[in-house]
Amino acid sequence: MLQRLTLYLDSIVARDPAPRSRWEVLLYPGLWAMGFHRIAHWLFDARLYMPARAINHLARFLTAIDIHPGARIGRHLFIDHGFTVIGETAEIGDNVTIYQCVTLGGTNPANGVGGKRHPTLLDDVIIGSGAQILGPITIGRRARVGANAVVTEDVPEGATMVGVKARSTLVVAETWQKDFMPYGTPCKESCDPAIQRLEALEGEIAALRREVALLREDRVALARKGGRG
Repeated sequence: MLQRLTLYLDSIVARDPAPRSRWEVLLYPGLWAMGFHRIAHWLFDARLYMPARAINHLARFLTAIDIHPGARIGRHLFIDHGFTVIGETAEIGDNVTIYQCVTLGGTNPANGVGGKRHPTLLDDVIIGSGAQILGPITIGRRARVGANAVVTEDVPEGATMVGVKARSTLVVAETWQKDFMPYGTPCKESCDPAIQRLEALEGEIAALRREVALLREDRVALARKGGRG
């Protein structure tokens, strides 16, 4: 038990530069919300729905994080700051990071049909602040969803999504898989595919200009050599 808690705390410290020690992480609302959720989910699976809901409401009051008791959550979920909503049929894998004001919401809430209504987040996903992930969709492993993006369709493994309605930035997977990406947003790179293409064209033009300059230098050198001859 203590070892699992220590590993959990270390996983948060690895993703958040703010805490100076594990003791600070023990005060994080996301950590407390997950502790309450583990109890509520155990009660929910035992069909003790009212006690599960009571713990859910207490956790929401204390942490400003609303996790439905029915949500299935893997190891080392890090919810940074709070004001997050996770729906009943949501499923979250291991080492997922969710920043503030995120919703894992359902669709068609008034149709009276049960079943899968909320998203599935696979391992190592990062959801930026204010993002809305809606419906029974799947966010692929190591995908990133940028701040304030609205995602309503499946996201492939390794994609980085931005905008409303969210679209991929076309960032090559190998460029980001090596490192953790805070807020799920590639701040050191262009987030707009059109701008990325423009930058690529500018790079090609610069390369062509260098080649032309080298050809001119070779031509001048040959002309000088011919003049001396």
